[in-house]
Amino acid sequence: MKNVSSAKEKLFQTAVRLFYQRGYQATGVDTIAAESSVGKMTLYRHFPSKDDLIVAFLHASDEEFWAYFESSTAQVPTAREKLQAFFEALQAYTLSPDCYGCPFLNVATEFPERTYAGHQVAIAHKQVVRERFMQLTEEAGARQPEALANALMLLMDGAYMAARMFGSSPASPAANVAEAARHLIDAYC
Repeated sequence: MKNVSSAKEKLFQTAVRLFYQRGYQATGVDTIAAESSVGKMTLYRHFPSKDDLIVAFLHASDEEFWAYFESSTAQVPTAREKLQAFFEALQAYTLSPDCYGCPFLNVATEFPERTYAGHQVAIAHKQVVRERFMQLTEEAGARQPEALANALMLLMDGAYMAARMFGSSPASPAANVAEAARHLIDAYC
C-alpha cells in the first residue's frame, strides 16, 4: 500500500508545482506523469481526470491559505492588528520567488466559465476570505465594514496578480501592499 500512496503523493506534488508555476492549461497529464516518474495509468487510477487533479490542488491550496492566514495573525490580539499582520505577511510572500500568484485567481483566469468545477472552488474560497475580512473589519470597528472588506479583497488579489506578472522584483507593485492596507484600515477605522 505504501507504494500506492507514495505514487499518488508524488503525482499530486508534481501537479501542484507545475500547475502553480506554469499554469493549468499549459500543464498536461503527460508532463505530470513524466516529471513524477509515475505512469499515466497510475495517474488516472488516483485522479480520473485532469480536472479532478486541479480541484484537489485547489482544495489543498485552500487549506494551506487558511493555515498561512492563521499563523500570520495568531500573535496579535486585535482584529485591526490581524488585518495588518496578514497584509505584512502577504507582502513578504508576494515578493518571494516562491509566489506565482493566487491559484484561485489563476484558475478563474484560465477557466472563465463559472460552471467549471475549479472556478466554483475558487469562488467558494474567495467568498470565505471576504467573509473573514468582513468579520475582522466589523470587529475592528470600521464605519463601513463591507466596503473595507471589499477594498482589502481587491488589494489582496491585486498583490497576487502583481506577483504573477512581475515576479519577486522589488519594483513590483506588491512591494507596497502592507502600507496600502494600513492606509485603507486607518481611513475606515
